[in-house]
Amino acid sequence: EVQLVESGGGLVQPGGSLRLSCAASGFTFDDYAIGWFRQAPGKEREGISSIIGKNGNTYYADSVKGRFTISSDNAKNTVYLQMNSLKPEDSAIYYCAADPPPSKFGYSWYRPLAIPSYDYWGQGTQVTVSS
Repeated sequence: EVQLVESGGGLVQPGGSLRLSCAASGFTFDDYAIGWFRQAPGKEREGISSIIGKNGNTYYADSVKGRFTISSDNAKNTVYLQMNSLKPEDSAIYYCAADPPPSKFGYSWYRPLAIPSYDYWGQGTQVTVSS
């Protein structure tokens, strides 16, 4: 059974940093993709970053490029999202999602920041950026 557990959310002042973790279980950590999504009240869920296990490729939404960094520790089956220079508009519930082996990456329709590319979701962790 695939399980994803996010942690690391909290309250931070504008300009501050947080590191989110997504601990995955139930699949081998090789041919996978893990994505980070967020959803603010009244808004649609948006993809902000993803990492492809097979080749290490990373992807970012324009709204977080240059401020957020995704990384993985395959030995720990964990993906991280380092968030720097946080802004109030970054406040949302952050979810990680998994595309387990065999990853759909490589299919012509695959979009690394799109919800349909992922099969499993964590429960989410709240991030609030406020002074």
